[in-house]
Amino acid sequence: MPQLPLKIQISTLPNSPGVYQFYDAEDKILYVGKAKNLRKRVSSYFTKNHEYGKTRMLVKKIVSIRHIVVSTESDALLLENNLIKKYRPRYNVLLKDDKSYPWICIKKERFPRIFPTRKMIKDGSEYFGPYTSMGTVKTLLDLIRNIYPIRTCNYDLSREKIEAGKYKVCLEYHLGNCLGPCEGLQSSTSYDTQVNDIREILKGNFKSSLQSFKDQMKALANDMRFEEAQQIKDKVEILENYQSKTTIVNPKINNVDVFSILTDDTFAYVNFLQLSHGSIIRSHTMEIKKKLDEKDGDLLQLAIIELRQRFNSESKEVYLPFKVTVGPDIKVTVPKLGDKRKILDLSIRNAKYFRQERFNQIKIVDPERHTKRIMAQMKKDLRLSEEPRHIECFDNSNMQGSNPVAACVVFKNGKPSKKEYRHYNIKTVEGPDDFASMEEVVLRRYKRLLNEEQPLPQLIIIDGGKGQLSSALKSLDFLGLRGKIAIVGIAKRLEEIYFPEDSIPLYLDKKSESLKIIQQLRNEAHRFGITFHRNKRSKAAINSELENIDGIGEKTAGELLKKFKSVKRIKEASLENLSAVVGIAKAKKIYETFH
Repeated sequence: MPQLPLKIQISTLPNSPGVYQFYDAEDKILYVGKAKNLRKRVSSYFTKNHEYGKTRMLVKKIVSIRHIVVSTESDALLLENNLIKKYRPRYNVLLKDDKSYPWICIKKERFPRIFPTRKMIKDGSEYFGPYTSMGTVKTLLDLIRNIYPIRTCNYDLSREKIEAGKYKVCLEYHLGNCLGPCEGLQSSTSYDTQVNDIREILKGNFKSSLQSFKDQMKALANDMRFEEAQQIKDKVEILENYQSKTTIVNPKINNVDVFSILTDDTFAYVNFLQLSHGSIIRSHTMEIKKKLDEKDGDLLQLAIIELRQRFNSESKEVYLPFKVTVGPDIKVTVPKLGDKRKILDLSIRNAKYFRQERFNQIKIVDPERHTKRIMAQMKKDLRLSEEPRHIECFDNSNMQGSNPVAACVVFKNGKPSKKEYRHYNIKTVEGPDDFASMEEVVLRRYKRLLNEEQPLPQLIIIDGGKGQLSSALKSLDFLGLRGKIAIVGIAKRLEEIYFPEDSIPLYLDKKSESLKIIQQLRNEAHRFGITFHRNKRSKAAINSELENIDGIGEKTAGELLKKFKSVKRIKEASLENLSAVVGIAKAKKIYETFH
């Protein structure tokens, strides 16, 4: 059957919930999506003007549309997740599931072994996890073995073999780490009681184990068996210590999953916390590579389904930063205050740490990607028309009007380009007039760049508020550069960022990377200017000390400093050495002045 036009394919779609699939001319799957109403959702791809380039590219490639109708939106969500993992379409987000996670297995056998594994075998054994690291598994198993004497051997402890005396106790028995079920020294009922307690601990429920141990401790103390009571007390302390490290806020919060999301232009980071009896029993952050202009709600929804499936979560309640549909019979809570909000904030903090760690890794292994991300963020934060790959920052420096100077520092791709830094002596301004000084320096800088046909920056930063910014704008107007170069001012007190002809400042997040680069530029310009100003004042002070001597002018002072390097050495020089530089007459005046 020949391929029908897209318009006809869309018109025949049902107004029902389901999953749609886009295919290209080679019948290769491009994209899988879910919809509450298939016809409305699919038609929106072809009726909207898409700002995002990849969405436009996707729409151009679509040749055929297929769909699967389901009963509810929740069913569509689950089906979408499974199809994405199965087909890995080019324009869908990447759900990375490329490694096997460790589990703790309680083996289905007489006197069950408890051990870590990365393989799930469907033989009736119980598996707890998966855990995000083997370190967590080892910590839990160490805790369990410190409290309960369970076997570590792999013998087949059937009743017949034990009664036949096939096995002998090993070193673990003599160390007190096992009670010897292999020789019938421990009953299966007693061993199974321990396993039940361990099962509760793995679920995050410490209450029953703690109570059982406390009851045993009291009974032993009443019978005057104090050494045994002390051993039980040690176990109680181990459990309570472990629980105190894992309890977050409220032990009454039980069997809850917590999800939060952070996004930028190219990635989303979804953190998952699993809670049981007020304890975090799992934390995992998923990184999702964006392919289109996906909304946070859609990404969070997709990640929740994926993470709950991956970690076999059966929690009936989830805490989220905003409402999304996650399936039937699951309660969605959006905490605003109290302990629940604190737990959600903790999840957000974990996502931020993970994102920062990824940024740091990228900065090392892929500096170009790191630079591109920073530049894209600055473009967005400062409302620029292009990425500020070349930035210049100006700062004035004077001491009560004396020796007024200015500095210009240059950053390329977010890093200092020190060979392009420039100092300026203020020539046309008398007295401490920062506004006029800024106007002069900006004019001189860009007049020269234009005359020499040098590349202009994409962004100019003025160290100062509205007054300095207005002065710099006068020079850009004079040179015809107004509107061709973005320019902002930054006021020191509250880190306010001012834009031309806008009296309301912009306040960037104090932890924003864009603000950090602006601050670095400002601080570098200040340092560079202050150093130049200090050197100039020092030189002026030295020169004035020599020029105060009758008959010694600026030229002679310069010759002396060139030879002797400092006034101190000039003072210590002999008459003969001074005469060799400036002649006997001047040398006598200098020598007599300092001696």
